[in-house]
Amino acid sequence: MIVHPQFTPGSVWLAGAGPGDPALLTLAALHAIETADVIVHDALVSGEILAVAPATTVRIAAGKRAGGAQTPQWAIHEQLIAHARKGLRVLRLKGGDPFVFGRGGEAGLALAAAGVAFRVIPGISAGIGATSAALMPITHRGIARSVAFATGESGADGTDVDFRALGRAADTLVLYMARKHIGRIAAALIDGGRPSDDPVAFVLDATTPREQVVHTTLGAAPRAAVDLPPAATLVVIGAVAALGAALGAGLGLAKPATPAASPRAASAARRVGAAR
Repeated sequence: MIVHPQFTPGSVWLAGAGPGDPALLTLAALHAIETADVIVHDALVSGEILAVAPATTVRIAAGKRAGGAQTPQWAIHEQLIAHARKGLRVLRLKGGDPFVFGRGGEAGLALAAAGVAFRVIPGISAGIGATSAALMPITHRGIARSVAFATGESGADGTDVDFRALGRAADTLVLYMARKHIGRIAAALIDGGRPSDDPVAFVLDATTPREQVVHTTLGAAPRAAVDLPPAATLVVIGAVAALGAALGAGLGLAKPATPAASPRAASAARRVGAAR
């Protein structure tokens, strides 16, 4: 028997809605959606997920979709605190996991400073859920023994991730919010020693019926990004990015794209075949 914690009136839950597919909600997140009086939701949370909530639940959009409406983080915090102080059960619902590039830590600090009780409900982050659904194991014996997650966005002070160093530190790179910055990221990775024919995969609208996986190489990634349709995008860099087609073929599944022809992509696919 599963016993959920009590969603106390006057408290806030920070929950992850997973990578997109409503079926990938955790049981705790589902309980939170069904119980909350107010849901302050991310732009990446689908209508199908929000439809799970009772009709009486107040839904407040507080998204930050690139190129679209931007709700300041301080305004989101104020909404959470104000509704909680009214004695309501408030759910801040984020795509993925609230503590993985979801600014959940900032929300938690704001709530703590305001004296508002809160709980964190983990979700399946896109860096794990989207890659698995696209048949890209971010670690794989003989190919990738390390993985790094990073954001492509610059910090508030204008600083960037040191991609020259990061490219040498991990076999697989999983990048959030990196699509529009892939030109400078690819240049830095190659400058740091990453090969230009390193396999790259853009995963668009992961785990949804609209999912699309576009394969290319690190050197060609900036040009490939220009031709991508508008969509939430995860960028995967490294030999494992080429494994989707090989794994899909082994399972009898058709993937929407095939890996770009490069020596590293071909080598990765051969190693998967040899391991079967």
